[in-house]
Amino acid sequence: MKLHHVATALLFTATMAIASPEIGKPAPAFTLTDSNGKSHSLSDFKGKFVVLEWVNFGCPFVKKFYDSGEMQKLQAAHTGKDVVWLSICSSAEGKQGHHTPAELQAKLESIGYKGTGYLIDADGTVGKSYNARTTPEMFVINPEGVLIYKGAIDDKPSTDSADIASARNFVAAALGEATSGQAVTTAETKPYGCSVKY
Repeated sequence: MKLHHVATALLFTATMAIASPEIGKPAPAFTLTDSNGKSHSLSDFKGKFVVLEWVNFGCPFVKKFYDSGEMQKLQAAHTGKDVVWLSICSSAEGKQGHHTPAELQAKLESIGYKGTGYLIDADGTVGKSYNARTTPEMFVINPEGVLIYKGAIDDKPSTDSADIASARNFVAAALGEATSGQAVTTAETKPYGCSVKY
């Protein structure tokens, strides 16, 4: 009986430790180094909209967007409107998606990456603080540092790039509404993709 209570307590503690950040509450603070060795903190971007994109270039769901150029178009469209776009890789060393800074630089150049920065979270601390479970998984933070969207990039959970054109892009919709001063209609969805390789 005592053992059962201990196990329950441990499970409760573990669940609490990976509780998801809540819509309408401050997004978890973080500081990470990018592929160029430059440090970025979420607090650096106070006053701007920030998109967080969990990424793993080995994941077919991520490849769907990058190989088609759709993710780069989305990045360019929004960074051009003064939105900060941070791609975060929480793949542990030795796991799919983890790259050395030199490998990353070559990869980002070859795909024409248009985000603000690609951040390395090899120990998974930031991914776990956001309870990021899939790649891609998206979060949108408003200029006050409050989380206003979390979940899937769109409503077509497939690896087929042909599905992108007919999909509803939740991130573009959230940014469009929020930057126009409107409430985000769909603030939370179920993410899809490959599991984050912690």
